[in-house]
Amino acid sequence: MQCICITRFILFFFKYLINKAKFNMQKLIDIDFDYRKDSRCGDPDKDSTLLYEVLKEVFSKPLANGEKLELKVGKVGSQLVLSHGLGDNLSCDRMCPHFGNDKTLKDLISPAEKDVLAYKVRTLGGHIVFPAHRKNGMTINQSRGFKSSISDRFDLTLECIKRFYDNSTSPLFETLKRYEDFFALFVDFKGYIDFFLLEDFVNDNYEVVFSLPFDDFKGNAIPNNIEAYKHYYNTIIALMDKRTKRMINALGI
Repeated sequence: MQCICITRFILFFFKYLINKAKFNMQKLIDIDFDYRKDSRCGDPDKDSTLLYEVLKEVFSKPLANGEKLELKVGKVGSQLVLSHGLGDNLSCDRMCPHFGNDKTLKDLISPAEKDVLAYKVRTLGGHIVFPAHRKNGMTINQSRGFKSSISDRFDLTLECIKRFYDNSTSPLFETLKRYEDFFALFVDFKGYIDFFLLEDFVNDNYEVVFSLPFDDFKGNAIPNNIEAYKHYYNTIIALMDKRTKRMINALGI
């Protein structure tokens, strides 16, 4: 009888801990929250503790290679990082630029449109993690912003990652090659997409769905007229909303 009571108490206690954790996560996550509000410097990729805590919870899970990613929030200098035992520290990156300050577009875009997209890409679904530190050159985050044929666009970054897994050339191939141990964690492109909840960025055959017509990296990737920008604007807003929902669902909230 005593053993039964102890067993029931243990089960009750575990249920209590699980429910408490879910309650705390519900308080932590607001689907519409702008993570710039949690940043002292205005860049949540650098110092938003709230963002890093949520990403830790979302992406601490089994990997396609059979191991498990166990993330911990830490700090290197003034930069927050996610550490783990399988490789280099990771840091957060805004996935999609809003292009609101581009000299070609800034006079054509209304302040309201600029503000909406700048906000939307800073909700939960607008963030990804990459290796945090330089390794014999620019980081992935730096390189994709530096290359005009990428211009920080995430659809084009994904196409480069897909080609890397296929051992095909792209503007980011050499950069991605330096971090091949990171990409090996996910085995292949499908594993990478599934792990980071990026299914809405690809079709059923795991081919990248581009936010603008794709020219095989031949030109500047920034929208070059207001019609192109409107298409990009609507596409990115829809993607941010879909991915935020996937991330919330992954937490069982």
